[in-house]
Amino acid sequence: MSILDTIVEEKRHEVARLPQRSVSATDLKATLAARGGSRDFAGALRQPKRGPVALIAEVKKASPSAGIIRTDFDPIRIAREYEAAGASCLSVLTDQRFFQGSLDHLEQIRRAVRLPLLRKDFIIDERQILEAVEWGADAVLLIAAILNDTLLQRFHALVAGAGLAALVEVHEEVDLDRALAAGAQLIGVNNRDLKTFKVDLATTERLAERFSSSPGTTQDAAGSSPPLLVAESGIHARADVERLAKCGVRAMLVGESLMRHADIGAKARELFGG
Repeated sequence: MSILDTIVEEKRHEVARLPQRSVSATDLKATLAARGGSRDFAGALRQPKRGPVALIAEVKKASPSAGIIRTDFDPIRIAREYEAAGASCLSVLTDQRFFQGSLDHLEQIRRAVRLPLLRKDFIIDERQILEAVEWGADAVLLIAAILNDTLLQRFHALVAGAGLAALVEVHEEVDLDRALAAGAQLIGVNNRDLKTFKVDLATTERLAERFSSSPGTTQDAAGSSPPLLVAESGIHARADVERLAKCGVRAMLVGESLMRHADIGAKARELFGG
């Protein structure tokens, strides 16, 4: 069994403990209204604060492959440093068992910063999407590899119908095609194979070529915005950012390289190019 399979199996147990209920876009809208609305996650990525590639900075204490990444982990302080450094959005790990994340971190960070927030977790049930909104998320991660076509399309439609954002994560060509077929506007290419946890930036380069040749990925005559390509994992230096930008990446999700640096703001500025 792969690490991904193990994580998903644990998620099934977690979801089984949630109250039984169906979730509609209307439910999500009502929850958003009760908390005071949402922040435009996709819009923030399309208008980067610094440079041509927007930064989704990740608040991440640990991972199954790396163990503890930052011992002096203070999610609020880290989030504020990211905001001051010019991040467009934040990604907040909420998985507890494998990443030592928490929904509490999501709620605390929402009160501390003004940036749009992504709930980074393994979504396999629509109740997790409602939970994400209840705790402060403006966007959720949908991992194509753990969702069949029916669930991927249903979850994406649910999120979009509520006015939220979905970052649809892919690693292989077939999942890129599935994400585009589901109407994804934010395509995250994970350079880390979630089955082996090996990282290779060439994954984004390979899928970016297919992305650019797919129907609907260029601006149409009406001026509608095309889907946006986001690179995830393995981004450690300015040279990596420049390499990815050349193949059409317009946003990057960076966690470990930022979290390991003593001066998070300085590392973010390095990625931006100074």
